[in-house]
Amino acid sequence: MASDNSWAQVLRMGLPILDGARPSGVLGWVGPVVPVVTQAAVGAGHWAAGRRRRALAAWTSAAGYGLVAWGLGTEAPTPAEVRENMEQNIQRLQREGALPEPGTKAPAAAWTPTPAARRLNRHLARAAPLFKAAGTPQYKLASTAVGMVIGVWWGLRHPRRLTVLAIAGEAQNAVFYVPWVARAVQRRRPRIAIGWALVVAGSAARLRAAAAEPLR
Repeated sequence: MASDNSWAQVLRMGLPILDGARPSGVLGWVGPVVPVVTQAAVGAGHWAAGRRRRALAAWTSAAGYGLVAWGLGTEAPTPAEVRENMEQNIQRLQREGALPEPGTKAPAAAWTPTPAARRLNRHLARAAPLFKAAGTPQYKLASTAVGMVIGVWWGLRHPRRLTVLAIAGEAQNAVFYVPWVARAVQRRRPRIAIGWALVVAGSAARLRAAAAEPLR
């Protein structure tokens, strides 16, 4: 029973994560919009090459991601509401005894860094500018553009035919998004629910297309 209660508490903490948050600013919308553009381009490439089934599968995924993006902008909570909901969940779990109450911690004992730790700190100090640059808007936009190019290239070439690995890859995507569909239905967010369902349908359509239109 204690184990079941623990899993129930973990589930209650994890469910709000499935809700997502309403994007804000240009960079905030990059994540939801990129899959739409990528899958639309993949579909256009397949259609131009005469691969109609693969094109329709990609466009089904693009429509799904588009509905999810629309739903995030109209149905998802704001980042402030997400933080407030998480804080309320944490406070409720603390009252129920599932999480420890916040309190003062004992001061940590004095620690003398070892030579290996000092070397690691020096390496981290040298790498700090790289980590700082990775957080800039320019880096995020550049990495997003590179990711889109790779995504289009991959989508035009895989899966080459219906194989066990192709089935496993698409099944993984389908299973991954099923909780998002269920959560959106529970929270009465139809655009997001239909969007994730279309993404799952796109995965199934890709497998059928791979069987009907194998790539040479």
